[in-house]
Amino acid sequence: MRFAANLTMMFTEHPFLDRFGAAAAAGFDAVEVLFPYEAPAEALAAELRAHGLTQALFNLPPGDWAAGERGIACLPGREAEFRDGVATAIGYAKALGNRRLHCMSGIPAPGTDRATALDTYAGNLRVAAAACAEAGLTLLVEPINNRDMPGYLMNSTALARAMIERVGAPNLKLQLDLYHCQISEGDLATRIRANAGITGHVQIAGVPDRHEPDLGEVNYPYLFGVLAATGYDGFIGCEYRPRGRTEDGLGWLASLRRRAAEPPSR
Repeated sequence: MRFAANLTMMFTEHPFLDRFGAAAAAGFDAVEVLFPYEAPAEALAAELRAHGLTQALFNLPPGDWAAGERGIACLPGREAEFRDGVATAIGYAKALGNRRLHCMSGIPAPGTDRATALDTYAGNLRVAAAACAEAGLTLLVEPINNRDMPGYLMNSTALARAMIERVGAPNLKLQLDLYHCQISEGDLATRIRANAGITGHVQIAGVPDRHEPDLGEVNYPYLFGVLAATGYDGFIGCEYRPRGRTEDGLGWLASLRRRAAEPPSR
């Protein structure tokens, strides 16, 4: 398994640009981030090069995050802004060597017809997938649970799969966040196997508190075996909020690496 540290949530003891070096020092060879746009792409690329890191993932611009927007792709009337955001994200992806972009669906405004929101999302996904394909990128759809993000449109793996099939773009894949999936649906091993053919990125966190993946109701070492058995060879994004200092909570990762280094038992 290859793990990517989420620098929006992890290593927050450090200023943002210093988190790249901290992640590399802690043994990560890849990072992801929610939104990179507040820093110049050149500065981020320099950090990646300096520390030998791969940028695994980031999101398209989400709209007005401070005002509660969580993506604009399902919002009718925002199509031009959405296309501008896609262009911005692709520019960053090219500068950072990033190959995967996540398109947040958004939260429909009160009174919005659900079918209209889904139609708008599908149309914007087609536009974004086509632009990403031209740039050699994979576009991702992620189901997010409605406990953490009330009203979020894309809230189940079944809905995500239906949307991927509806759009029909070969570079549109599932971002399977096992934290969100456990809260919304459960039955994680079955869902990993059922969606293996469309999964483009995986994320983890402890459930229910979104801390390190070593405590809580999910047996991640078992699920890593399930992922490996399905042939998943992408990064696993560590999108969790550490209980304390990030480095102090990485015992789970050290334990996995020790076990991987052990010779097979006879």
